[in-house]
Amino acid sequence: MVQIMQQYENMKKIIISIYMLCATMLAIAQTEFPILGGELSNSAATSVEDIDEVMPRMKTLGLNTVLVPAYWELMEPVEGKFDFTLIDRTILQARKFQLKVVFLWFGAWKNSMSCYAPSWFKQDDKRFPRAKTAQGKPLEIASCFSEQVFQADNKAFEALVKHISETGSDVVQMIQVENEIGMLEDARDHSSMAEAIYKKGVPHELISYLSKNKKSLHPWLKQRVNFSGKSWTEVFGDDIYTDEIFMAYYYAKYVGRLCETARRYTQMPLYVNAAMNSRGRKPGQYPSAGPLAHLIDLWHCGAPQLLCLAPDIYDTGFKSWAAQYALPNNRLFIPESRCCENSGARALYAFGEHRALGFSPFAIDQASPGETENITKAYALLRQISSYSLKSWGLLFDQQDKERIITDDNTVITCRHYYTLPWDPRATDGSVWPEGGAVLIKLGNNDYLLAGTGIVVVFASTYEKAHEQQQVLGEDGFVAVGTQSDIKHQPSTSFNGSRKGIVSVDEVNIDKNGKMQYLRRLNGDQDHQGRHVRIACGDWKILHVRLYDY
Repeated sequence: MVQIMQQYENMKKIIISIYMLCATMLAIAQTEFPILGGELSNSAATSVEDIDEVMPRMKTLGLNTVLVPAYWELMEPVEGKFDFTLIDRTILQARKFQLKVVFLWFGAWKNSMSCYAPSWFKQDDKRFPRAKTAQGKPLEIASCFSEQVFQADNKAFEALVKHISETGSDVVQMIQVENEIGMLEDARDHSSMAEAIYKKGVPHELISYLSKNKKSLHPWLKQRVNFSGKSWTEVFGDDIYTDEIFMAYYYAKYVGRLCETARRYTQMPLYVNAAMNSRGRKPGQYPSAGPLAHLIDLWHCGAPQLLCLAPDIYDTGFKSWAAQYALPNNRLFIPESRCCENSGARALYAFGEHRALGFSPFAIDQASPGETENITKAYALLRQISSYSLKSWGLLFDQQDKERIITDDNTVITCRHYYTLPWDPRATDGSVWPEGGAVLIKLGNNDYLLAGTGIVVVFASTYEKAHEQQQVLGEDGFVAVGTQSDIKHQPSTSFNGSRKGIVSVDEVNIDKNGKMQYLRRLNGDQDHQGRHVRIACGDWKILHVRLYDY
């Protein structure tokens, strides 16, 4: 009988897992992707007047989705009494301007701190205890080990999700659960509740999960795990990162319980966002234990309902950060990125290279026209090429990272920043290079689309590339300095392969049905007499390139 009951429990777990997977996939399929988004600044939707002013502007910028905070303190100013005025107004205005919304739950934590909790929550630290440092210092961070904290947060989150499911399911695409969770000043919570749980050792559930997924664990975590241990230090080592691992698991468990609540009302995708562990900082110097790439297995174990862990990218090295989160078990979604004149180029790269779920500059409502113009133009290109992205590459270049070589069957594609061309004075006059970004799409053999800005591309056969002779070119595009030797008497080797030539380069638009509309033929000076394909910095174009072999 015991064996039968155990088999029943195992089968029930399998059925639930299959159901959750199917539900998540259905939710993804029903969501309008990709998300060409923009996140509002933290105080941009705190009144009806704010919402009425900002939403039409977001439509004008060319967004299809607006990421909007949902503030616990304004939604439940009096405990147990909910006010959905701002939520309803956001949904109403989004529907009016044919926009989608991603709500960001600013609940128990926002950027680690509990700053958006209601006053009745903040002022009752006995009922809603705070996390503490190892020295016993209380922090403005609610403890995730407190059931009272969870129940208050969960009650409000449940009311929000239920209300959205009843009034805005046609508009709301996803929900972000909390915002940039993480411990500051210390790697983990040292309150009495946290210490009691820490002393119990690593839960069997976590050990079992890591053991079952041993082959696919993140390399950083895999090399730390000792499956024969029991305490946290025996299993993961005796250092500050074990404290982070402990905290990440319990933050994830907390979020997982919120997700379970949401699933009672909707199959809408849920995700969490992460503040980066950048600039050589240690856990606690950055928000420790957040949904970071090296902690992905802890988060998958504790909150399997999440669609993805999403990076908020503000630091340099955009491509490197994106690659850490574009994983086989984690779809890349960038809900926050620095809003600047390079945002459009970065969006093109994210979608072209990683098939990103979405991209969203932060505080786009406060950005200058010079900072938003590139987003508008990049999103316009992405809309046009959306039906052509079966095989694509993302390109992103700056002053230090200038070149990428792509081998596509017998075609070698050398892609560079536009300012590597010898005739543009900004390449050498000390100017800071704007980032160049593009999506390169293969349509067929010898047939490509290039959509972007600030890019130059050269096509060659694999044989031709292998026998390429490097030359320094002058501002006219020819050899910079000639020699006096007679070219006819220079020794030569036989060239026994084929080359790639350009049949045509056409600037095109693509209509809503995916049909190319010819604008103009680019030849002569515009393709350097058939030597390359280029889009200047500041121009945003789609080029249809056809090649031939000779």
